[in-house]
Amino acid sequence: MNTRFSRSLVLAAALLVGSPAFLSAVEPAKGDAALVAKIFSAIENSDYVAFVADGDAPFKQLKKEQFDAVSAKVAPKLLAGHELSYLGDLKQHGYHVTLWKVTFKDGGDDALATLSVKDGKVGGFFIR
Repeated sequence: MNTRFSRSLVLAAALLVGSPAFLSAVEPAKGDAALVAKIFSAIENSDYVAFVADGDAPFKQLKKEQFDAVSAKVAPKLLAGHELSYLGDLKQHGYHVTLWKVTFKDGGDDALATLSVKDGKVGGFFIR
């Protein structure tokens, strides 16, 4: 058997075997998608209680004034229209972190949002 052909065959087999794992990585788990949707809805509606509802104890210590300041800045852009795109996930310090691209319909700069979850509780959420 030709060495070049067998290398190509091995590469093709590796790609086929690896493709299901790759394809499954392009969609978030339903729980992650539901949590991020709930958090964005809370920001849009300036609903502090809903924002911290699924948080762990340290997350719930976020001051309402801090939330209100961020919500006042971000909510109008979200309400004007936006799209969330799942980018992937990470493991960091025991947390499952999902990455989200936020595309605003007003044509402004995109944002990157990260959601950190551990034991079913939100430990962090950031929009950059």
